[in-house]
Amino acid sequence: MPVPWFLLSLALGRSPVVLSLERLVGPQDATHCSPGLSCRLWDSDILCLPGDIVPAPGPVLAPTHLQTELVLRCQKETDCDLCLRVAVHLAVHGHWEEPEDEEKFGGAADLGVEEPRNASLQAQVVLSFQAYPTARCVLLEVQVPAALVQFGQSVGSVVYDCFEAALGSEVRIWSYTQPRYEKELNHTQQLPALPWLNVSADGDNVHLVLNVSEEQHFGLSLYWNQVQGPPKPRWHKNLTGPQIITLNHTDLVPCLCIQVWPLEPDSVRTNICPFREDPRAHQNLWQAARLRLLTLQSWLLDAPCSLPAEAALCWRAPGGDPCQPLVPPLSWENVTVDKVLEFPLLKGHPNLCVQQVNSSEKLQLQECLWADSLGPLKDDVLLLETRGPQDNRSLCALEPSGCTSLPSKASTRAARLGEYLLQDLQSGQCLQLWDDDLGALWACPMDKYIHKRWALVWLACLLFAAALSLILLLKKDHAKAAARGRAALLLYSADDSGFERLVGALASALCQLPLRVAVDLWSRRELSAQGPVAWFHAQRRQTLQEGGVVVLLFSPGAVALCSEWLQDGVSGPGAHGPHDAFRASLSCVLPDFLQGRAPGSYVGACFDRLLHPDAVPALFRTVPVFTLPSQLPDFLGALQQPRAPRSGRLQERAEQVSRALQPALDSYFHPPGTPAPGRGVGPGAGPGAGDGT
Repeated sequence: MPVPWFLLSLALGRSPVVLSLERLVGPQDATHCSPGLSCRLWDSDILCLPGDIVPAPGPVLAPTHLQTELVLRCQKETDCDLCLRVAVHLAVHGHWEEPEDEEKFGGAADLGVEEPRNASLQAQVVLSFQAYPTARCVLLEVQVPAALVQFGQSVGSVVYDCFEAALGSEVRIWSYTQPRYEKELNHTQQLPALPWLNVSADGDNVHLVLNVSEEQHFGLSLYWNQVQGPPKPRWHKNLTGPQIITLNHTDLVPCLCIQVWPLEPDSVRTNICPFREDPRAHQNLWQAARLRLLTLQSWLLDAPCSLPAEAALCWRAPGGDPCQPLVPPLSWENVTVDKVLEFPLLKGHPNLCVQQVNSSEKLQLQECLWADSLGPLKDDVLLLETRGPQDNRSLCALEPSGCTSLPSKASTRAARLGEYLLQDLQSGQCLQLWDDDLGALWACPMDKYIHKRWALVWLACLLFAAALSLILLLKKDHAKAAARGRAALLLYSADDSGFERLVGALASALCQLPLRVAVDLWSRRELSAQGPVAWFHAQRRQTLQEGGVVVLLFSPGAVALCSEWLQDGVSGPGAHGPHDAFRASLSCVLPDFLQGRAPGSYVGACFDRLLHPDAVPALFRTVPVFTLPSQLPDFLGALQQPRAPRSGRLQERAEQVSRALQPALDSYFHPPGTPAPGRGVGPGAGPGAGDGT
């Protein structure tokens, strides 16, 4: 962008200094060289690839010195760009190789050797410029006549006009030949900066610091510079003296420019755009860009600044898979901000989206424009029809893995349903989205095939959901309680009243934790009304359906009952009362153990001084059996939900249960020498169970 005279005078000094700079007219680069040399500038830039150093085949031209000079390239009388002129000084390096015949026969060389010695030298000289973020390389062809070829001597220079650079930038220059015979030359040139304007960052804010004299009155305006159309003003204010203008980083875009002028009649307005190469400004620009659908086929891009980008249609299927570009058969379109673009569509579809990429082919913007008017994404398959000569055509179905030919024996969903898709296409049930001489796009619905294939599964799921909903409605109170913890059904043998009180104390202590405990002690009325077998069966089923756990609390009496069942398969009436659910439960518990369903749903437990774990029948030791209260932490951990993380408070909760259980243990286990009723009954009674030790 041309720099007004006011800016140059501030950056370079007063008028005599500015006027002393040479002016170049016209936008074209040029080259000229010293008298006697001929030179030419290639029409276009080249790739900056120095390559490796190779041996010189003989005398070659090599750059020996770089010299720079500031000039002005002017479009108008007072609107000029700073430009860097570079002069490359050249010299002849190397020498001719003496022919072997001349050395051997005393100078009797072949006459053909004299011709290259008298020939002119040619060289391709590369100038490489780098001034962040701009980099370019130009190629200069130079020819030196034979009369000037003298080994080790300078032959003159070639001058390049010129490399444009911004005020305040640092320009790094390299020069070498192609091929490269020597190490490249390098030079760094610092261009003068604006003394009155500085842009600095402070966290999320950007400061515009204007160092102007205190008595200076000036106007300041922020605007969006538009490639097409007039600028869009954003902010304007008249100011006096030095100022610091604070901008939020989200307000920065590449086309945000600053205009400043003295508040005087007919004053020259100075414009500068400091954020054109700011990465944050480019990121903000893409975030502010929006795609807007105008009609079925037309849309446009709204953005503060111009965007060098391309756009294409893509197909987005439900399920989170990436949007697949429809290129080919469609093509990429260049995007211009606020210019209406059109795609040759026959119909719209919610799965059609527009994706936009920048010049580096990075996806920046994607919107499904038709979803707002046509609803959410559909489970449709997109068929691509390709037409060839002699009415040949082929079809493929677009899937995340690629385009599957139809018909196909592949294992993809579209391949399995390929026959039905082709039938739908022939019967006109597919929606044609695009058509031309080379092919067509069709959207075919998949819902009916999924319904046919999974009808029974859906029916079963609906029946299960209905049954589950009914259970939840009937067990509303239990569902509310489920939120408080895992269900636990406690089964025990009522050996005596003291043991029942011990079981009641354990159940009460467990209720203080996030557990919902069911025990027959608290359901005697229901137990009497339903009977032990029916009551236990209902409690067991509900507990396991809710993901709960059944706790088998073994005592000498429980071990004896289990042994009877394992030996005879039945348990006759005995001293057990009508409320003993343990006897009744064995008919349902044993099949779970015998068929391997118990692990994960059952745990065992016994009291330390009452029964040793080894006394528990082997069949029931297929699930963990814990002794209480010594293994309370492990016992409580087994009662947690299967996928629940191990709580750091488990030890604290174990101590809480132990404190609550201790009075009942002390009451049940009398001091040594005092027998307790029911102790030592049955096999496996622990030490001290019946002898008072």
